[in-house]
Amino acid sequence: MNDEIYTLHRGTAPLLVSLPHDGSHIPQALAERMTERARVAPDTDWHVSILYDFARELGASVIVPRHSRYVVDLNRPPDDTSLYPGQNTTGLCPAVQFTGEPVYLEGQAPSPAEIAQRVDTYWRPYHEALRGELDRTHGEHGRVVLWEGHSIRGSDLPFLFEGRLPDLNLGTSAGASCSPALQHRLESLLAAQDEYDFIVNGRFKGGYITRHYGEPARGIDAVQMEISQRNYMDEDSFAYDAGKAAHLRKLLTALLQATLKP
Repeated sequence: MNDEIYTLHRGTAPLLVSLPHDGSHIPQALAERMTERARVAPDTDWHVSILYDFARELGASVIVPRHSRYVVDLNRPPDDTSLYPGQNTTGLCPAVQFTGEPVYLEGQAPSPAEIAQRVDTYWRPYHEALRGELDRTHGEHGRVVLWEGHSIRGSDLPFLFEGRLPDLNLGTSAGASCSPALQHRLESLLAAQDEYDFIVNGRFKGGYITRHYGEPARGIDAVQMEISQRNYMDEDSFAYDAGKAAHLRKLLTALLQATLKP
């Protein structure tokens, strides 16, 4: 385990919670090449490790990176193939922010050689640990669910999507990354509550991790939950709202408990 790159809590249940965009650290030498706004890592999935800290009590394994997606995006393929052809994306080592504004000062974007180095330094260790924990858990239980926890500003991002994003966005790669039974259980829970609106396989169908690791035929189910940040924090100041989060955590707990059913 490499605490400089990621932390991994090994649990006892057939559930692995991956939070690949929770990290916000940007090395000083790299930050100096970035715009003032980019240096605060505004596109972080803010506070998702706090939002999901109950998962350990359920027996889940949890893996969390230290570095910002601006260093390298762990939820993109290493060859940077677009996951959403025809739509704007921000790439493996993003050069633009979610607003479409530049990440780097003029002439300071990373070269292909630097990108390859970042993949080796940050991307591969995370994925090797994730793969290893999936294999360990699957070996012990004969099945495992990979839960990809994400969040994003839910409005005012026309570079990525129009209008207002639903509160909760469940992605299963259009049904390819998890069993129909698990997707049905999760959809049923979402439909049974009326506090949050939701969509399944909408704008965010699941990133590289969900698509790459989900093998439902082998008993490895993968799902992604993209949460609009207005539901647990202030989207402008990035401040965590414990009151809002408490309500959301109840539903997230029920959803993760549903993944544990055989």
